[in-house]
Amino acid sequence: MKTVKDIAKITGVSIRTLRYYDEIGLLKPASHTDAGYRLYDDQALEKLQEIMFFRELEIPLIVIKEILDNPDYDRQKALCAQKALLEQKRNRLNGIIALIADVMKGVNTMSFTAFTNEDIQKIVNHTLSCMSKESMEKHVQQYGSLENYREHLSSGFQNEKAVADLLRWYGGKEKAMEAVMQATGNTEEIRQEQDENARIYRQFMAAKETGQTDLADAAVEMLAENYQKMFALDHARNILLDLAKEYQQNSKLREATDLTFGTGCAAYVADAIRHYYGV
Repeated sequence: MKTVKDIAKITGVSIRTLRYYDEIGLLKPASHTDAGYRLYDDQALEKLQEIMFFRELEIPLIVIKEILDNPDYDRQKALCAQKALLEQKRNRLNGIIALIADVMKGVNTMSFTAFTNEDIQKIVNHTLSCMSKESMEKHVQQYGSLENYREHLSSGFQNEKAVADLLRWYGGKEKAMEAVMQATGNTEEIRQEQDENARIYRQFMAAKETGQTDLADAAVEMLAENYQKMFALDHARNILLDLAKEYQQNSKLREATDLTFGTGCAAYVADAIRHYYGV
């Protein structure tokens, strides 16, 4: 048996809080000493631990009491649910911490200055310069002339949503421009990145088939690293969350992904990304 002072020392919960839990019937002591002091056994300590987990999820005490008093309460299921929810909370905080770290390093994460026509032409010129001769000829033939193809590339910047997404992924126009100008069009590098993506998606499917959430979390981390490399991003949280949304809303993309990697792959990847980032 342990006293209130012992429990407070072990758990970090104040003596005052433990007394209050007793008063409202949330956590009753196992017994009392002859002098009336509260005594707690291991079962009470386990219950206090569960209460602490619920509190980390910001669940009100009255609701916690209702949950624990429910005759159908399953401790193991509750712990699994608490673990999943706390992981989401942790991942959401990790995303915020990463953004703060970017700001501290001087990365502008909230600049939405529009691209000028000069910016657009600079990007188009660089894109064309990175193309192979074969690829250039193919596109020129498709659009009728080089000028028509240039206009097609420039027209992408008239899509307000696409531009807003681009600025959000990079944190501003300057960073997006810098990333674009780093692109080399190296086909071997692109092939390696695509192969890595395929390997990651196969890991997602392995996680789906075995039910291993840790394997899925690791796959999200690898996908984020590969996207950072592919698109010269400081962090991949926003672009991956947009990918998850696209999988949920774009049936053609979902079907193409499932056709390549297996039925249900796109939906599973979307859920894994949202779970990892606590959304």
